[in-house]
Amino acid sequence: MGAVAANDLKTKGIKAIEDALLTQPEASVSVRGQIKYVVMSQEHYHYLRECELEAALAESKGDMASDRFVKETVAQHLKRLKQLNKASK
Repeated sequence: MGAVAANDLKTKGIKAIEDALLTQPEASVSVRGQIKYVVMSQEHYHYLRECELEAALAESKGDMASDRFVKETVAQHLKRLKQLNKASK
């Protein structure tokens, strides 16, 4: 992943980011030599979010298939959350 220096952002503005993203999906922004931020196109961000949601869905389906879930009413759920909260203190 190529880096865009914060100083380049000051002098070139958004053009520095656009240039960095021409050849790669993500670019890091360095401040005083340390990578502080990562920028990407909105299209790439949406792609990553979709991947994240697909992974969560696959995990949930796996939990359902392995009986790793709780079936309860709202009142039962709230009671269980209160008990968990008390136990964690």
